Amino acid sequence: MNKKSFYDKPWLSITDQINLLEKKAMIINDYDKAKSSLSIIGYYRLSAYWHVFRQTAPHNKQVLLDSFHANTTFEDALNLYLFDKKLRLHILDALESIEVAIKVDIAHTLGEVDQFAHLRTGFLNKRALSVSPTGQSKSSKWLSTFKRLEGRSKEDFVKHFQSNYSGELPIWIAVEIWDFGSLSTFYSIILRRFQTKIAAKYGVSDPEVFASWLRSLNYLRNLVAHHSRLWNRNIVDQPKMIKNLQSGWWQAFNTEPHLRSKPFLLFAILRHMTLQISPQTEWHKSLETILLDFPLQDSDLKRTINDIGVPRDWKAWW
Repeated sequence: MNKKSFYDKPWLSITDQINLLEKKAMIINDYDKAKSSLSIIGYYRLSAYWHVFRQTAPHNKQVLLDSFHANTTFEDALNLYLFDKKLRLHILDALESIEVAIKVDIAHTLGEVDQFAHLRTGFLNKRALSVSPTGQSKSSKWLSTFKRLEGRSKEDFVKHFQSNYSGELPIWIAVEIWDFGSLSTFYSIILRRFQTKIAAKYGVSDPEVFASWLRSLNYLRNLVAHHSRLWNRNIVDQPKMIKNLQSGWWQAFNTEPHLRSKPFLLFAILRHMTLQISPQTEWHKSLETILLDFPLQDSDLKRTINDIGVPRDWKAWW
C-alpha cells in the first residue's frame, strides 16, 4: 500500500492560478474572462473539465502528466463546463417529471387497496422484511427515513393535515414528502404484483429491471442536484437491461455493453420513461439538440459526445 502524503498545496490567488495553468502549457486567450470564471466557478470545479486535456505518460496511459496537450485553451475547459451545466439542467427537468409520475402511480395503485399501505408490512416483500446482520430490515430502515422526512417537513399540506386530523398521513399525501431515494427504495420493497403493475405502465415487464432503473435515476438525480460533472462520468450504479428482446433502443446497449457505464444509457431511460408519461413530449428532441451542440476545442486532444457513451446508431432510434 502506498503511503499517503500530507496535503501541502498552498492557497493561490486568481492570478497565481492563471500563472499555474500557463506553466502547465494551457493557453489563456482572454485573461479577464479567465479571472472572472475562476472567481465565479472556482479552480477546483473547473479542474474536472481541463483534467481531460492532460497528457499521459508514453508507456502508461493511466498515468497523467502535469501538462496539457498542445493548443489546449482555457476556453476548451470552460465551454465543456457550460455544456455540462446546460445538460444537467435539462436532465433535471425529465427527472422531475418522472419522480412526480411515479409518486402518483404508487399512491394510486396501493392507495386503492389501503390508504395506509406504506405503513403496512403486508404490502412488503420478503426481502424487505428480512433482518440484516446489523439487526435492521430494509423496511424498518425505509420507515425510519420516511418518519425523519415527515418530522422535518415544512410543507403547508402536512401542517394542514396535522392541524385538522389525527393519525398517520395517507399514502397520497405521504408520497409528496418523499425524495427520489425514498421513492426508489419503497418501490423495491413492495410486493411484486404492485411492482409489476407500476412497471407495466412504462413498458417494462420485469419489475427488478424497473427497480434498478429507479435506483440508477436516483444516482443520476443526486449528481445533477449537486452540480457534479456529468458528461463523461463513469456510472457506478448501472441499471439492469431488458433481456431476451432483439429489438428496441435497449438493443444498442446489449450489443455494445461497454456503453452501460456511461451517462447516455440513463438518458435513454429518461427518454423512454418521459415518452410513456407524455407521448407528445419534445424533451428528447431538445436533448438531442444539446448533445449535437457539443463544444469544439482548440486542443490537439479532441473530446466528443462519444465520451458520453452514445451508441453508433443512436440518432436512428432517438
